[in-house]
Amino acid sequence: MARAGIGRNSMATDERLNSFENGDALAEALATTVAGHLLAGCEANGKAVLAVSGGTTPARFFKALSLKDLPWNTITITLVDERFVPPTSERSNERLVREALLQNAAAGANFVGLYHEAVDAHQGAKMAAAEIARLGQPFDVVVLGMGGDGHTASFFPGGDNLKAAISKDEKALVLPMSAENAGEPRLTLTLPVIIAARFIALHIEGAGKMTTLEAALGEGEVEDMPIRAVLSSQPIDLEIFWAP
Repeated sequence: MARAGIGRNSMATDERLNSFENGDALAEALATTVAGHLLAGCEANGKAVLAVSGGTTPARFFKALSLKDLPWNTITITLVDERFVPPTSERSNERLVREALLQNAAAGANFVGLYHEAVDAHQGAKMAAAEIARLGQPFDVVVLGMGGDGHTASFFPGGDNLKAAISKDEKALVLPMSAENAGEPRLTLTLPVIIAARFIALHIEGAGKMTTLEAALGEGEVEDMPIRAVLSSQPIDLEIFWAP
C-alpha cells in the first residue's frame, strides 16, 4: 500500500492552516476565500465550477457564501460526494445544498447533482460521471470535509472501491462506494478530479477533527486514513480552515 510520506507531526507550523476563534468567523473567511476564487474563474474563463461536501459542518459556510455578490448565473455548483438517496431524503447532500446554499444571491447559480434514479449505485455513478464530464475540468474550487475516521469525500477506510477512488491513475470521474461506516451506498468524485482543482479547501471544526488531522499528517497507510491521499498530493493549492 502507498504511504502518505508527509511526515508532519504538528499543525502549529503548517503554512496551510488557517485557524479561527469560532465557526462563524471560519465560515465568513472561507466564504470570502471561495468567492474570490470563483470570481477569478469567472473573469478568466467566463464561468466557474464549485464542488462542495455535505454533512453538518458546512451549513454556516453555505449561508455565508450564499450572500456573496458574484455572477452566480455563470457559476455551477456540484457535489464532492453523495449518498445514493433521492433529494427528498433528509440524508441527501443535494437537499442540504438546495436548502442552505442555493438561496439569497446564490439562488441564481446552476446546480448539477450526483444522484440519478438508477437500478443501483454503479449505474448511478456512470450517469453522474457523464454530467461531471460536461462541466469540464479543472474545477475552480473544491471544498472538502473530513470524518473522525480520516475519510474525505466518500473515501472510506475499507470501502469496496477505495483503492480505485484514491488512485491518481483512475480514469472514472465518479465511482460508487460501499463501506461499513458509510451507511447507504455512496457516489464520489475520484481523487484525480479533486486534486486537479485550482483551489482546495479542507473545512474542519472541533478538537477531535484536529486530532484526526494530526494523525493523518503523520506516517501511516493512505488507505487507513484516506484524507492522506489528498494531503500528500503535490502540487496542489490546498488550505485548511479550522475552528475549535
